[in-house]
Amino acid sequence: MRKTKKTLLTVFLLSFLLKLSAQEQADTTYIFRFVPDKDMFYVSYWVNESALSLLEECVERHKSGILAGEIPVYVDGYCSSQADEAANLAMAKIRSNRVKSELIIRQQLTEKCFVTENHSGGGDYVAVRISVPLDKAEAERLAAEQERLAAERERQAEEQAKEVERLAAERERQAEERAKELERLAAERERQAEEQAKEVERLAAERERQAEERAKAVEAARNLSGDRAGGIPLSLRFNLLRWATLTPDLGLEWRINPSWGIMVNGSWTSWSWNDKDRRYALWEVMPEVRYYLGREKRGYLGAMYKVGDFNYKLSSTGKQGDLMGGGLTGGYQLKLNDALSLDFTLAIGCLHADYESSKVEDGVRVLTGKDDKNWWGPVSAGVTLVWKLGK
Repeated sequence: MRKTKKTLLTVFLLSFLLKLSAQEQADTTYIFRFVPDKDMFYVSYWVNESALSLLEECVERHKSGILAGEIPVYVDGYCSSQADEAANLAMAKIRSNRVKSELIIRQQLTEKCFVTENHSGGGDYVAVRISVPLDKAEAERLAAEQERLAAERERQAEEQAKEVERLAAERERQAEERAKELERLAAERERQAEEQAKEVERLAAERERQAEERAKAVEAARNLSGDRAGGIPLSLRFNLLRWATLTPDLGLEWRINPSWGIMVNGSWTSWSWNDKDRRYALWEVMPEVRYYLGREKRGYLGAMYKVGDFNYKLSSTGKQGDLMGGGLTGGYQLKLNDALSLDFTLAIGCLHADYESSKVEDGVRVLTGKDDKNWWGPVSAGVTLVWKLGK
């Protein structure tokens, strides 16, 4: 592509020079391009090298007349890339001197051989014009040169057209190959994505299967041992709320497995004071079935049943009878260490009581009536200290 570009610029310059020669046969003009904002004369820039070679040939042919002052060399410097007119003129002057220096060094010309004029605007180049008288032989030589250059331009144009056509076909072929490669890569990526999705799905299924197997193994180990640590699946229970009311309470729980437990609690007390005018006595038995929740098996839900007798006289009227009922329980066990934990529980349900009312007159208990009562709401509560046996 660089070679093609250089050829085009050469053809353009030659066409321009030939046009000038055809219009003014006494003048020969050569154009030297400069990089904008630069004052250096780059011989290899644009087509400066070709123009300089042609200029040297012309100077060589008319060197005696130029040195004698008969044929002037006109140098016009142009600059339009600076900030103002003064800067443009200064830059144009430097550029004109650069081109003249090449002729002074290469062709041994002197400053007296040049007629120099600098201009602000018009581009970034230096034009060198030599006005020479043309004889018949020179005119024929120039005509022959023009014909040769025209044929050369036509040949180069044909080669350029073929090169452009070849490059276009090459680009089209490369574009087709890139399109095919992109299509292949897209299909490959899609295939890899499908394989990765299948592999991820397989690994997820494998992890799920392994997790299920581990859970079953843990569950089986717990079922065999009775609890997670492998101790005796029995626990003693002490309801601290009952003990705080001076009502001894004791319970026993059997953990069939980590999720299920069977429990029974019993309470008994008998107090009298004030020469037996005041009395507080009762006994209760409360069996319960529980289902423990979660991974740590701390929370639970369950069902309980309660039966017992009571006899209390805390005022002028005493009540004595029996009770029974049941309800749903729920709570949470707070682990203190491997052997001890606190069980916070609450039961909600219904209690039914049949009782007799009585008064004491002259030291004799006198029956005053019979009644029964149903209670809906909380029927049991506890803050129980649990001691796992075998720990």
